[in-house]
Amino acid sequence: MNGMIRVPRAAEEIVEKLNSRGFEAYVVGGCVRDSLLRKEPEDWDITTSAKPEQVKAVFGRTIDTGIKHGTVTILRGGKGYEVTTFRIDGEYEDGRHPRSVEFTTSLTEDLKRRDFTVNAMAYSRQTGLVDVFGGLKDLEEHRICCVGNAYDRFTEDALRMLRALRFSAQLGFAIEEKTEAALRELAPNLRNVSKERVQAELTKLLLSDRPETVRNVFLWGLASCVSETFAGMDADRIVISSRLPAVKHMRWAACLGQLPARQAVKVLRELKLDNDTISRVRTLSEWRNRPVGIKEADIRRTMSRMSPELFDDLLTMKEAAAEPSNKQSEAASADPIPESVEDLEKIRNMTKQIRSRGDCISLKMLAVTGADLIAAGMKPGRDMGRVLEQLLELVLERPELNTRQRLLEEVPAVISKKTT
Repeated sequence: MNGMIRVPRAAEEIVEKLNSRGFEAYVVGGCVRDSLLRKEPEDWDITTSAKPEQVKAVFGRTIDTGIKHGTVTILRGGKGYEVTTFRIDGEYEDGRHPRSVEFTTSLTEDLKRRDFTVNAMAYSRQTGLVDVFGGLKDLEEHRICCVGNAYDRFTEDALRMLRALRFSAQLGFAIEEKTEAALRELAPNLRNVSKERVQAELTKLLLSDRPETVRNVFLWGLASCVSETFAGMDADRIVISSRLPAVKHMRWAACLGQLPARQAVKVLRELKLDNDTISRVRTLSEWRNRPVGIKEADIRRTMSRMSPELFDDLLTMKEAAAEPSNKQSEAASADPIPESVEDLEKIRNMTKQIRSRGDCISLKMLAVTGADLIAAGMKPGRDMGRVLEQLLELVLERPELNTRQRLLEEVPAVISKKTT
């Protein structure tokens, strides 16, 4: 089993250097878990008996990323490795952060404070795997289980309840019976956690291979602590196709698919998501159940309402929802997608043709500019903007009109039409 853990040379060197100065040191947590699952860890964290000032003395150049809690970062090859002193957390007074942190020389005491057994294993080449709380067995039996008493772990840090659901989704593990019972009972404590942290866990869950696990947020009583609007959704109507790419705005749009765009945006604002994601979700929510149309003019018109990338995302969402395997759940869960699989295939093909020809689908691609209209005698202002919009509408219908001469010839008729 130890042979499955291949520590990167940089992390190994950090451990060995601490060992050479008389300190214990191990890679710990998620990197050990993922290695045992034959997955490539994103980060390699290190835990040590050395206190922060001793780590700094050993390595000289470090970054104080969490010095109060015993963490310094060591840079190697442009990558940061967090090194944290063995510690015992004091009383948790806000359901999220310990009031105090006490450094210790005991690895077992450090592992005892961690959330789940699968995250409470350490490894070094000298000692092999250190598994005090049965994390390896829980990995083998595909189980999420708290370290020690689940009520204590969730009372200390309420975010751990969402983390349990997130790891369940990411790893495909069941939540152990006592852990689930504590989660259900202590669910209201999630209100003590910031919306940003709640959102981060939900986003990781939605980006997992099992995004529909988000339904358990409702089943286990956590939804009301996420957002009032979110809690008002029907969990049974949440359908997120496994074929939908693991892209944040697409997964969130699918999760909130039963809500009008305005309410979807409200949920995301309540969860403090970034404005770019909110904007993309708004557009996808507005268009998800609206037909694109199967005529080229209709497709160009829809394309003109969003960026090229977002239009492709919209088609991807529609295709995922229209798949035959999703028909039954889609019919029972949300408004049906207006296009068939065959229609969407035609739209994809026509989209490629539109792009290959370079058809105009935006004001930037219009052959006439505001400067051209001014040169033709038009005064700058709102009316000019409206004329350009009308010219674009003409070109979306008839792309062959997109020449400077033809469009300038159309200007009198457009102005006349707007004044009648």
